Amino acid sequence: MLGAVKNLAMPRTAAFFDLDKTVIAKSSTLTFGKSFYQGGLINRRAVLRTAYAQFVYLLGGADHDQMERMREYLSGLARGWDVEQVREIVAETIHGLIDPIIYDEAASLIEKHHLAGRDVVIVSSSGAEVVEPIGRMIGADRVVATRMVVEEGRFTGEIEYYAYGPTKAEAIRELAESEGYDLARCYAYSDSATDLPMLEAVGHPHAVNPDRALRKEALARDWPVLTFSRPVRLRQRIPALSMPSRPALALAAVAVGAAAATAGFVWLNNRNRPTPLFRRS
Repeated sequence: MLGAVKNLAMPRTAAFFDLDKTVIAKSSTLTFGKSFYQGGLINRRAVLRTAYAQFVYLLGGADHDQMERMREYLSGLARGWDVEQVREIVAETIHGLIDPIIYDEAASLIEKHHLAGRDVVIVSSSGAEVVEPIGRMIGADRVVATRMVVEEGRFTGEIEYYAYGPTKAEAIRELAESEGYDLARCYAYSDSATDLPMLEAVGHPHAVNPDRALRKEALARDWPVLTFSRPVRLRQRIPALSMPSRPALALAAVAVGAAAATAGFVWLNNRNRPTPLFRRS
C-alpha cells in the first residue's frame, strides 16, 4: 500500500524564465548604465554606448554574434570595478529602474506557476550581481546567471561562468538532477533563438515576444507563442506577488477546508431540524 501511494506522488516541476525581454522589457545589465555612470564606474561615452546598445537590442533582439560582442564589451568595461560598489548601486536603484519594466503577463505567469506548486527559476546571461536581486524582487526560487572572476574584491574582466546558449540547458539539467525536477513536465520561456537549447530541454517550451528566428522555430514545432506588452510596477501587484510560503499555503488550505466542512455540518444540521411554525417576535 505504501508503495502504491509512493508511486502516486507527483514529481517536482519548475518553470524556467529567461530574463531580458521575457520577464522585463529591456536588457537588465544595460538598464543600469546611467546608475553606473552616476556611481563613477563608467564615463559619459560608455553611457551613450550602452544606451545605443539598449536601443538596438529593443529593436531586434540580439543574435549570437551580437551577444558575443556585447559580452566582450561589458566584461571589459567591468574590469577593475569594485564588486560591493556594484551591488550597492544595484540595490539603491533597482526599484526605480526595474519595477516599471516588469511585464504584467510575466508576473501573472510566475504567480500561476507558484500556485501550481512549481519552482520559478530565472536563467539569464546577465551578471549575477544584477540578476540575483531582480530574481528576489519578482519572487524567483532560484537564479542561474553569468559570474565574473573576482580578485581582491574587484572584477578582473574575465568570465568564470557564462549562462548562455547550451550552457543554460546544462544548468537546467543539473538543477533537475539535484532538485528532482521532471523536465518533461517543466516549462520554459524565452524571447531569443539563442535559448533554443533551454526550450528544448523541457516538455512545455514557450516563445515570448520571439525574435524572427525563434518565431520560425516555434511555429514549425507548434510551440505556444506569447506576446507580453504590459509593463507594470510590482508595487501595483503586491497583493498578487507577495505570496505566503508553501507551508503557509497548505495551512491556509486546511483552514479553508475545515471552515467549509463546519459550514456544511451546520447547514445539514439546520436542514434536518424541524422548522417551527411560529417564531417569537
